[in-house]
Amino acid sequence: MLLSLMLMVALQQQPPVPQPFPKPGTSPAAQPAKPTPSPTPSAPPVTTAPPPAPAPGQPEAAPTDATLGVPVYPGAQFLRSYDAGRGQRYYIFGSTAPFVDLVTFYRSALKQKGELVYDVPATHEFDVGKYNEDRMAFPPGVTIKDFQSSASEGFPNPKPGGQPPRFKSIIQIVPVTER
Repeated sequence: MLLSLMLMVALQQQPPVPQPFPKPGTSPAAQPAKPTPSPTPSAPPVTTAPPPAPAPGQPEAAPTDATLGVPVYPGAQFLRSYDAGRGQRYYIFGSTAPFVDLVTFYRSALKQKGELVYDVPATHEFDVGKYNEDRMAFPPGVTIKDFQSSASEGFPNPKPGGQPPRFKSIIQIVPVTER
């Protein structure tokens, strides 16, 4: 009788809540959690902080070479900046210069070869700082994209009535930021 009473009690108990398998941190290959090292003091940032986003309804001022930490191709037209997240902004410039001229300019100015990441449409990237995935949404750098081809007359100027009506190439700059 005692056995049947224990069996009835056991059957009335709620089944256990399902757990993910394997449980985080319990697999044989799981490594013990390592303490996060304290950040060490570093030298002050080399570049200044980029300008903040403009107030709503206000035109955005073009950033300077000094605020970006890299030169802007001569004659390139500032189009606008975007919030990249994690306290970063990226800046878009249009240029009527051919893609090859822009790549040559940045190779000389940044003293590095960069990398052709796409053949069509041609896209070339230059890294200009260390990427920290814990603090940054994008790696600091300069990206050049060719927008003129047999299929495209170029990137349309987003400014109504803006001149030129289309840009052969676009330059994206993600400045080096130290926080």
